[in-house]
Amino acid sequence: MIISHAHKFIFFAVPKTGTHAVREVLRMHLSADDWEQQMLTGNQTLPIPEIAQIGHGHVTVREIRPYLSQEIWNEYHKFAFIRNPFDRFVSVCAFLNRGNPAFARSPLLWMKEALNRPRFRERVLVREQFEQLCNEEREIGIDSVCRYENLQESLDAVLGKLSLPSSPLNVLNSSEHKVYSEYYDEELKGLVLTLYSNDIEKFNYAF
Repeated sequence: MIISHAHKFIFFAVPKTGTHAVREVLRMHLSADDWEQQMLTGNQTLPIPEIAQIGHGHVTVREIRPYLSQEIWNEYHKFAFIRNPFDRFVSVCAFLNRGNPAFARSPLLWMKEALNRPRFRERVLVREQFEQLCNEEREIGIDSVCRYENLQESLDAVLGKLSLPSSPLNVLNSSEHKVYSEYYDEELKGLVLTLYSNDIEKFNYAF
């Protein structure tokens, strides 16, 4: 998460949607009084103890909202990137299994077995994107829902709204995998469809 008081924006970092590349661009414009919470490249936390103790940077709308004034919430541009859940699930699994020979031998089997483990489904990386971005009324709680599928174009549009210059994105913290559709059979497709039903419905995604 990034909260820029200098440029009046709030960036919600949804896992495996190019967030580290987006953060790199946004950081160029941050002032000393702006806030960031992320743990992968440095133990940075927001100056809000209840948010800092979450222990990662993928803060939800419902978690941060009580700690920001109505003025900030109304005036700051709130945005995030989302990704096709079928593609994102493969990316998450490949990221979690870097160097794991069991996954390399049979990604399909590993993913099916993982979806039967409650602790795996509850991981922040696996959580539905809608769950991170919805408010208490179960509505999308941000101003701009941008698409990973056109990452540079979407980021440029947000930067334009903020009167900031566009910058080319670098590839950072990516996971190595083939085209996501090559990993699925009908059973896994059904399991992922069930797990991410809100993402598919609310954000109009399909396999």
